[in-house]
Amino acid sequence: MELRHGTTSATVDLQGGRLASLRPDGIELLVTEGERPTRWGSFPMVPWCGRLRDGRLTYGGSTYDFPLTSPPHANHGFGHLQAWREIGPGRIGTDLGGAGTPGEAWPFGGHVVQQFDLAEDHLTVTIEVHADDAAFPAMAGWHPWFRRDLGVGGPAELRVSGGSVYAVGDDGIPTGELEPVPPGPWDACFIGLDADPVIVWPGALTLTLSSTFAPLPQQHWVIFTQPEHALCVEPESGAPNDINRTPQVVRPGQPLIGSITFAWSA
Repeated sequence: MELRHGTTSATVDLQGGRLASLRPDGIELLVTEGERPTRWGSFPMVPWCGRLRDGRLTYGGSTYDFPLTSPPHANHGFGHLQAWREIGPGRIGTDLGGAGTPGEAWPFGGHVVQQFDLAEDHLTVTIEVHADDAAFPAMAGWHPWFRRDLGVGGPAELRVSGGSVYAVGDDGIPTGELEPVPPGPWDACFIGLDADPVIVWPGALTLTLSSTFAPLPQQHWVIFTQPEHALCVEPESGAPNDINRTPQVVRPGQPLIGSITFAWSA
């Protein structure tokens, strides 16, 4: 699905429902290819975000097991592996738990919708996680891979202000406790930021990222700056494995809704 507004264009790949390309004034901001589906573009994380401990979800007194996509855990849900379909202008959808899909093991059904709204100086992507018949716990978010080098200007500089990070156990799963932000590079879930994260490519572009999953300072951002070629700034509806720890439950007529906005200026 191709989107265009003036000198800005974007491409949405229906296999995975990901933002595959974002080009303000023809400048590509995203990593456009990778050795596996979780290494490029800006892909949706649904119906959970980040690591699901041991690939196991406990809800309503039952336990459900999912494929260990990043052993020993299941990582980033399965929405990014499924086929999506256009359902309106800038609007795509996919079913959860559908037979023959990567999410076939999802026992609750439901569906997900994304809306892409492109303007001259920003792109807003909204996600809706709907329960059709049965209530279920859910998370949602996006995992954008930004290029460090745009081919113009200087390398990317990430600016975050304030906040704490979630402590993690030996298994890499947040414990629920918070601790001071350590020196980078980071692979951590932040909360309590004073302002929206900003990426600056000196002499080229400034990109501000904002989310509506929660108001500041309650927003969750997973920030991954360890790769040499890219950095990831990921808005999520909760910390990794919160679908087990502090679940948000969607019910028929009560979806989980949130958005990410990419806003740029010269």
